[in-house]
Amino acid sequence: MDFELNQEQTQFRDSVRRFAERHLAEGALKRAHEPGFPFDVSRTIAEAGLMGITLPEADGGQGGTLMDAIIAIEQVALVDPRGADVVQQGNFGAIRTLAEYATAEQKARYLPPLLKGETVIGLGMTEANAGSAVTDLTTRAEADGDGWRITGGKVFTSHSAEADLFLVYVRFGPGVGGVGSVLLERGQDGFVFGQPSNYMNGEQWCALYFDKVRVEPENVLLGPGGFKKQIAGFNAERLGNAARARALGEFAFNAAREHAMTRSQFGRPLCEFQGLQWKFADALLALESAQLLLYRAAVKADRGLPSAQDTALAKLMCNKAGFETAHEAVQILGGTGYCDEHLVEYCFRKTRGWMIAGGSMEVMRNRIAEGIFERRFSQRPAKAEATAL
Repeated sequence: MDFELNQEQTQFRDSVRRFAERHLAEGALKRAHEPGFPFDVSRTIAEAGLMGITLPEADGGQGGTLMDAIIAIEQVALVDPRGADVVQQGNFGAIRTLAEYATAEQKARYLPPLLKGETVIGLGMTEANAGSAVTDLTTRAEADGDGWRITGGKVFTSHSAEADLFLVYVRFGPGVGGVGSVLLERGQDGFVFGQPSNYMNGEQWCALYFDKVRVEPENVLLGPGGFKKQIAGFNAERLGNAARARALGEFAFNAAREHAMTRSQFGRPLCEFQGLQWKFADALLALESAQLLLYRAAVKADRGLPSAQDTALAKLMCNKAGFETAHEAVQILGGTGYCDEHLVEYCFRKTRGWMIAGGSMEVMRNRIAEGIFERRFSQRPAKAEATAL
């Protein structure tokens, strides 16, 4: 058991950090407060080989490990918190599911522009009445000759304001076994976007509406029965979420530490006050613990998909550590930390969202409990027993 990065990982970590400091540090504050996706940074990151890190070389990826992708997210986030989102979308979430399950023709058509940083893919999962209970989704696929017609809608879709391609969860039939996914492109007949709405972190999303949108057979990603495969792929998305949350907490920690060493009150540096010392001690404990759980999940998965239990533990701890550290950093920096002239307040707002997105804290706790007791705990009301006549 070795708790240190190996030589190759250390060299990769250092090279990504140098790249970020050279190419991403300038403009990081401005970038964090712009609602649109940073395509200029996306292309720069792609040129550096940080897109598709875990994808096979045959698919245009780098052939690396999940751990490599997490290292890349961490090092970019410690310099440019918004830039870490670019690394995330180029390695986790929808692009990972696409690369895992797409046909050769689908990969050839859609992966190249994504891996070049020229476009971005959105994940249409959540609906107005199907959030954590994702299998309650009602967006349906109705047979139409050799293809399908999609009717329904999605909310809180990632990158919905900018994406040209969307991986959309749909219902082909009843029950969990009827859930699958299709690939839709912006501009298709019947595919309409609502007005942009703002998240707390300043980024935007649009409601998606589908009015009998035609899907050809070659644009079905996973047909009926594909839901479990999709959720397995989503575990990798959760580790990307966890990595960013923890890394932004560390960014805030570093900023607060620098402030505490250089700012004086009552004739003493802030770091000499025990009340603040304990805040830093608690924050470091949380951040280090979270990183161990995150790395464990990634290393055990290697090039495959991480387990649900390891993922839930890592995401829950990283979300808590990232947000609570950013929260305390705002307090330590005082008025400066509360202003949008400092990235600490952005980290505070950003980490709060990840406690909802990608599986809420409550859902993660439920999943952990299922692992503890080795049984499922349904959140749905018990069905009434039939009454004999």
